[in-house]
Amino acid sequence: MIPFLKNRRINFPIAALSILILSLAVIAFAPPKKGKRNSSAKRLDPQTVSIPSGSFYMGASDEQMDLSMVNRKKLVSVQSFWMDRTEVTNEQYRRFVKYVADSLKYLAIYGGGINQNEDTIRVDWARAARINQNSRAVLEKLNELLLSPDNRIQGRIEIDPNKLIYKYSFVDLKAAAKASKGLEQSLGDYLISVNQPVYPDTLVWMRDFSYSYNEPLTRLYFSHAAYNEYPVVGVTWKQAVAFTHWRTNNSDYYAGKPGRADQKIDGIYRLPTEAEWEYAARGNSKSNAMYPWGSPYTRTKEGRLLANFKPGRGDYFGGDAKNDNIYTTKVKAYTENDFRLFDMAGNVAEWTSSVFYEGSYNFFGDFSPDVQYNAKDTDPVLMKRKVIRGGSWKDIAYNCQVSSRNYEYQDTAKSYIGFRCVLSMAPRVN
Repeated sequence: MIPFLKNRRINFPIAALSILILSLAVIAFAPPKKGKRNSSAKRLDPQTVSIPSGSFYMGASDEQMDLSMVNRKKLVSVQSFWMDRTEVTNEQYRRFVKYVADSLKYLAIYGGGINQNEDTIRVDWARAARINQNSRAVLEKLNELLLSPDNRIQGRIEIDPNKLIYKYSFVDLKAAAKASKGLEQSLGDYLISVNQPVYPDTLVWMRDFSYSYNEPLTRLYFSHAAYNEYPVVGVTWKQAVAFTHWRTNNSDYYAGKPGRADQKIDGIYRLPTEAEWEYAARGNSKSNAMYPWGSPYTRTKEGRLLANFKPGRGDYFGGDAKNDNIYTTKVKAYTENDFRLFDMAGNVAEWTSSVFYEGSYNFFGDFSPDVQYNAKDTDPVLMKRKVIRGGSWKDIAYNCQVSSRNYEYQDTAKSYIGFRCVLSMAPRVN
């Protein structure tokens, strides 16, 4: 007999059962093993919030009598989508600008010139970040990217903002669908290539307000870290569209982790349609409310403003001692709506993907309604109008209502217009 079992009586079935239970307990409470990431799993964007599909009355609320004939209420339905909780900030847009600058510098030094598309050469972002612009040899290769000597301020050698051009291509599916009755015509016939300058127009602060002192905002608003969490402005509709294309294909870089393939979002970023924007701004409201917060009032019972807008002529504070900004403010400074979205009224107005037409409510459909047109540079200016929504810091409350519509031309930048993205994703595969 085995020595340690001597003089012991053991019921083997009970002992085996005890060992089995103990083993199961160990397995149950043991920490999970770190396996490989499931590449088929979709990563959600923490900066967005899910907007469920639903129906709502799109158009003027009952109090907007002046719009009753041209902006009639219409019951429409929209599909689910994801939306940025805030407007795109200066810090977020600067990543786009830095991406373009780093890729062009890399192409100039290691690819043989900046005129080729960065897609033709794989950019090593770690290597691009180590480029020493103080090196004479590097400056010689970067010469075509730099400001000419007569344009340098105090002799500083800097990249010319006008050279920061993002190149991308897309298929005009609307035009293809209209011209073709099937697949007998190649989609390549509708391929459009775009060379889009990306640096914001920082002079908008002085151009929009000719007789105001806004030079500090012109110099600092986009570039200084103190304005990181403020919404980007001075961006045209065409620049906003380019940003959504870049974010779709470089979501890892947008997340601040360039080179991390597992950070890629499986979906399509784009500007919201006019209907999607209004539906999201209403915040799941079952009534035809005037504002994202639901009520017809613009102040709390304590007298605080519910959004960043201009309360009265010449008065940007409105008697609100806690409102210390007379222009844009940080995102998330005011209360979110029921969809957890910030600044759907005020702060900056927001670009949508929709064409502005006064009577579009009379003819668009009730299923994901939208009117789009890819206006060319040679088209009449009337065809370049894009819908902006939400009102801004320089607008009165009327323009901040969820149903108020306005427009700006797609190639125009303003100090009071920004944007946010929506994300379309395919359903999850079980």
